Amino acid sequence: MSLLSKTISFAAAAMLAAASLTGCSGAGKSDGGKLSIVCVSFPEYDWTRNIIGDTDSAEVKYLLGSGLDIHNYQPGAQDMLTISECDVFIYTGGNSETWTEGVLGNAQNKNIKTLKLFDALGQDLKEEEVREGMEPEEEEESGEVEYDEHIWLSLRNAGRLCENICNTICEADPSNASAYRANLADYTEKLAELDSEYTEMANNASVKTVLFGDRFPFRYLVDDYGIDYYAAFAGCSAETAASFETVATLADKLDELKLDTVFIIENSDDSVARSIISNSRSKNASIEKLNSIQSVTQKDIDSGADYISIMKNNLETLRRVLN
Repeated sequence: MSLLSKTISFAAAAMLAAASLTGCSGAGKSDGGKLSIVCVSFPEYDWTRNIIGDTDSAEVKYLLGSGLDIHNYQPGAQDMLTISECDVFIYTGGNSETWTEGVLGNAQNKNIKTLKLFDALGQDLKEEEVREGMEPEEEEESGEVEYDEHIWLSLRNAGRLCENICNTICEADPSNASAYRANLADYTEKLAELDSEYTEMANNASVKTVLFGDRFPFRYLVDDYGIDYYAAFAGCSAETAASFETVATLADKLDELKLDTVFIIENSDDSVARSIISNSRSKNASIEKLNSIQSVTQKDIDSGADYISIMKNNLETLRRVLN
């Protein structure tokens, strides 16, 4: 266990001990109330909302509503307590969420049903890779394989993961299982339709490569549709400054492949993208954004953002650029 995980484990134990002294307790199905479901990231939260539908049988909590992405989030005392008392806890399970071990190990509700989405994908998880032109990462002392955490950026993964979420919720609330499964069927049909639109876009694209002056969290997406990529940083990289060698290599690729666009992700500084363009012969190249769906705020949700609408917006951007 890392030092950070140990620190969070200690903090969780202390906080939950204090909560038990003040009489805090959950109000989930075990107490006759609504099912309490906690999701760390936005995709799993939105998928869960669609599976619950209008049954009014569950309350779903989203932990990252402030806009922090999964790589920067660590739970505060209130979030730890919310997890501790819930009936169902759904999380991705990558290196950014090692804190879950300490929180779940000290949970007040010993009957929490947990779903680690990494486990649901199993051998279909993709390792982080360093491609030509990419800024190298510092070597991990542990030597453990690091997997790309952005599993939600594959619509095909989404269908599988929604089925696992539905199964977990049905186990926690069997009285409403038929409604959940009907909602799942409707939602997975929408995912499949959007997957078909992406397939059509990729098949008709005149350009088969994307170049990112940024982190690249879209490996699951491009692999689904046979699109190649180059990027300044790996998907889970903490780096923000690119070396001249990285910029020069990507500028050469921009020219070599006759690309007219450099991509960045949402909420990103475009300085690396601008440096790539300025060091290339493609001075008129544009900068476009794709949304990695890892920093969706509660304000975005209140304005109507959901997983499918964001993926549709990404599709329209790719269709316009690659055609």
